Amino acid sequence: MLKILIPTIMLFPTIWLTPRKWLWSSSLAQSLAIALASLSWLKWTSEAGWLTSNLYLATDPLSTPLLVLSCWLLPLMILASQNHILPEPINRQRTFISLLTSLQMFLILAFGATEILMFYIMFEATLIPTLFIITRWGNQTERLNAGTYFLFYTMAGSLPLLVALLLLQKDTGTLSLLTLQYAPPLELTTWSSKLWWAGCLTAFLVKMPLYGAHLWLPKAHVEAPIAGSMVLAAVLLKLGGYGMMRMILILDPLTKQLAYPFIALALWGIIMTGSICLRQTDLKSLIAYSSVSHMGLVAAGILIQTPWGFSGATILMIAHGLASSALFCLANTSYERTHSRAMLLVRGMQAVLPLLTTWWFIASLANLALPPLPNLMGELLIITSMFTWSHWTLLLTGAGTLITAAYSFHLFLTTQRGPLPNHISAIGPAHTREHLLLTLHLLPIILLILKPEQMWGWCF
Repeated sequence: MLKILIPTIMLFPTIWLTPRKWLWSSSLAQSLAIALASLSWLKWTSEAGWLTSNLYLATDPLSTPLLVLSCWLLPLMILASQNHILPEPINRQRTFISLLTSLQMFLILAFGATEILMFYIMFEATLIPTLFIITRWGNQTERLNAGTYFLFYTMAGSLPLLVALLLLQKDTGTLSLLTLQYAPPLELTTWSSKLWWAGCLTAFLVKMPLYGAHLWLPKAHVEAPIAGSMVLAAVLLKLGGYGMMRMILILDPLTKQLAYPFIALALWGIIMTGSICLRQTDLKSLIAYSSVSHMGLVAAGILIQTPWGFSGATILMIAHGLASSALFCLANTSYERTHSRAMLLVRGMQAVLPLLTTWWFIASLANLALPPLPNLMGELLIITSMFTWSHWTLLLTGAGTLITAAYSFHLFLTTQRGPLPNHISAIGPAHTREHLLLTLHLLPIILLILKPEQMWGWCF
């Protein structure tokens, strides 16, 4: 753990002491080296379930893929942001890269924490750099409104979790994930224990987000710069799923009684947000709502508490993180050239940027879960486990899959096919930087077809 955490912290002096000429290349090189070093976590050697470097930091097969995803994303964010941050003063450029680095540091500490309270502190700490990125480097004046929504939704959901964790500490005497599994089962029979259950999960359901508590997400995505959208879609939403998986094992007897309304809301959210995607005119807003739809499926898979549901949720989180982030990068390439997110104005791009159209096609297919991509594997595992839990869920999950396919094709056909609008007269070519960025997003998805046990072997 420390072999990744310490080089990440050492990025700060690199960023602030490097001459202006080498700032982006040196930051990118060091972050890419950290990302490649983090792949060593995937080589699992422990038989005990946890691989600890000390009492407070450890990896297990659930946190490992999410840790690797967090490290993999930093060089991609630096690559994607380079074009629109370069014109700014040098100190602002350094501050921007420092915020991205601090976000990676907090994410490593959150996913690697063995103490639930430390996880909670890091879970909240990720808010600060994300809020700065959205409110300082966002595009429109609505970014302040989006930042307020993001902050207050997440904080309002998180405060009950803090109270619930303090109560858990009082009852069991520990908040360590290593020892909680050996603690005697809790007597959860009173009304107050049901409130405690809701307190434990509300923060994560808001973060995922569950349909109904999702209004902050489209606003944050639309107003954030490309790096903010990428980290939100790829990793920050996954903090909610990861936290739910950790907590739900402690809450076991109560979840079977209390999870029904949340499962119903998650499944209904898949249909509703998918339908919203079909009538979206804003490119980033469509991709943001598709994230809510996919995370609804993840929430449902976790709440039914079966091994298939858990492994499907893990696979879908990783695969969706890469595919959704790639779609945001593609939306950004269109925005940088046309200065518009309106799908009516950004269309017919295949005529001028044919190679980028290939990337759009692959990313859209990954989003709609084309076989044999891991996205389909995750969705099938969740849909199968939901069907075993209740046959009626197939109506909602099946309809959700069809709507996902419909809006993914709608996204691709609207932006890429058809005649080029008259107002688009001169468009810059696609750069090597953009092709490298999209290769590093979509290559891992394709490689995971060959070795999917890196994501789901822990469940079986």
